[in-house]
Amino acid sequence: MSKSISLFRHPLSGHAHRVELMLSLLNLPTELVFVDLAKGAHKQPEFLAKNPLGQVPVMDDNGTVLTDSNSILVYLATRYGEGRWLPTEAVGAAQVQRWLSIAAGQIASGPARARLITVFGAPYNAEEVIGQSHALLKVIEGELHGRQFLVGEQASIADIASYTYIAHAPEGNVSLAEYPNIRAWLARIEALPRFVPMQRTAVGLQSA
Repeated sequence: MSKSISLFRHPLSGHAHRVELMLSLLNLPTELVFVDLAKGAHKQPEFLAKNPLGQVPVMDDNGTVLTDSNSILVYLATRYGEGRWLPTEAVGAAQVQRWLSIAAGQIASGPARARLITVFGAPYNAEEVIGQSHALLKVIEGELHGRQFLVGEQASIADIASYTYIAHAPEGNVSLAEYPNIRAWLARIEALPRFVPMQRTAVGLQSA
């Protein structure tokens, strides 16, 4: 087991939290390195040498430097997951990839973007992204009917990639009140051994 993993992240980044959560679930000792996004640390030459796109997270596993949260999840599941977090059979692997695409697509452009408006002042159209968020959540609510997790009978990196921005959707004024299957699914993720939450922000529906 590696004892020298470093995760370069910001505590309010859901993309970074995915990786932090996965590392904790795998019980991998990790040094969390704060990247001051407000001061532009992610655009400095030292950080750009790690990730030319200037984005968190970046993970350094004994000299193996990886970027992109979902790619890092695949790496961690493959290297350390002992077959637990990423199916190896064709259908299961494809189903997980579908959710990784949704996490990078509709979740990023819906709940994540709605939260960017309230937490970071991003100049998106709130009504539009909140509407997109609810359209997506209705689909996920239906897919979770009679199902414990997004793929198969146990948690996978599909769940880890999707969890954070959905759990924090209320910060972006996206209510989860109408989605009991989603709320139950979030609770199952939070009940996993060594679960670590992302810091909550008192904005949007979380401001009360």
